[in-house]
Amino acid sequence: MTAIIGDKEYFKEISPVSYEGPESDNPLAYRFYDPEKTVMGKPMKDHLRFAIAYWHTFCNDGGDPFGVGTRTFPWSQAADPLQRSRDKMDAAFELISKLGLEYFCFHDYDLVEEGSSLAESEKRLQHITEYAQQKMKGSNIKVLWGTANLFSNPRYMNGAATNPDFEVVAYAGAQVKNAIDTTLALGGENYVFWGGREGYLSLLNTDMSRELDHLAMFLSKAAEYGRKNGFKGTYFIEPKPMEPTKHQYDYDAATVIGFLKKYGLDKDFKLNIEVNHATLAGHTFQHELEVAAAENMLGSIDANRGDYQNGWDTDQFPHDIFELTEAMLTILSKGGFQGGGINFDAKTRRNSTDLVDIFHAHVGGIDLFAKALLIAEKILTSSEYPDIRKQRYSSFDGGNGSDFEQGKLSLEELHKLASGAGEPALRSGRQEYLENLLNRFI
Repeated sequence: MTAIIGDKEYFKEISPVSYEGPESDNPLAYRFYDPEKTVMGKPMKDHLRFAIAYWHTFCNDGGDPFGVGTRTFPWSQAADPLQRSRDKMDAAFELISKLGLEYFCFHDYDLVEEGSSLAESEKRLQHITEYAQQKMKGSNIKVLWGTANLFSNPRYMNGAATNPDFEVVAYAGAQVKNAIDTTLALGGENYVFWGGREGYLSLLNTDMSRELDHLAMFLSKAAEYGRKNGFKGTYFIEPKPMEPTKHQYDYDAATVIGFLKKYGLDKDFKLNIEVNHATLAGHTFQHELEVAAAENMLGSIDANRGDYQNGWDTDQFPHDIFELTEAMLTILSKGGFQGGGINFDAKTRRNSTDLVDIFHAHVGGIDLFAKALLIAEKILTSSEYPDIRKQRYSSFDGGNGSDFEQGKLSLEELHKLASGAGEPALRSGRQEYLENLLNRFI
């Protein structure tokens, strides 16, 4: 693939990354990610649909609560904010194409800096949208999803859609309208809502019931606007339990699904599951995937991890092959993503200050997911794993078990059956065997 280069080339020393096979020792080559390789009936790239996160990759300067940034990006040096946005997009298209990927994701004010007024912000967003359209015409790069940043500006300190001040809610609506317009103009395949401050810091000043009603109304009107203007994709909600709020209303997959069903939004919305958010909620990544898939709502995922000694959202690049193999077993066996893909919502560490570090991080993460996909395929097609899971529930495949699943047995009839059968035999869950099986294939 030819790299898409703008007026400036920001990664001159880096050649396009290609597949070289498992024996390669080239740190800037794929050992497992072979985009066109067929896996369970379709190309690997179509299973995984990798997307680069605009915010972490091109905006994160390494700053943290204890210090200013450690990186000064060459695309952020121009005096004019519109020129900075164009330079950043040139860098983005160069990096994405050199990685051999096809998608990126963005917040509105990742693409261009927010202006001093709504009108100025709209004008800037329209400018960079037109520039992106020009860039996209000369490439195969697409938008996996867009979204609006409704959490960084001080106006959203008490939330956006759930803010107690209607003027803030209205401003959030205007911002989402503009972000949906941008997503539509760029052919975005999905649109995401992450409720970064949709929650509370204290219940002493919070009417939770009313805020939830407002959130549902806001989502409903946003979805309606997109459909009315030609958006055919899927709306995603990304669960997270807390941080920056004490408690967020999209706590985890089960909470979001219950909310969507209560307000009749489940036909338009599916879930975008993040690894680090799952663990912050006290769950495993696989748990959240299973909950979403069980309700036919597994739309997309964010690829990252937390530091398990820290109780906060570190957004590190993935490195645990066992965790990702478990995830790919769920994703493959449940039919894959519904509209989305794998977005690298991950950032290089504060002390990773070279531009090549961005490539090392993404190459490693991409290869790890590809390896997990190949392992999961072998487990599902060449091992007893599917049969063991099926056999565990075989007592429901016929006879009284089947009658129970169909609602044909009353509680009195269950009592009668149990009284006649005596004490049930213990049947092992074979957990250690299955863990060893995964490790054997890994």
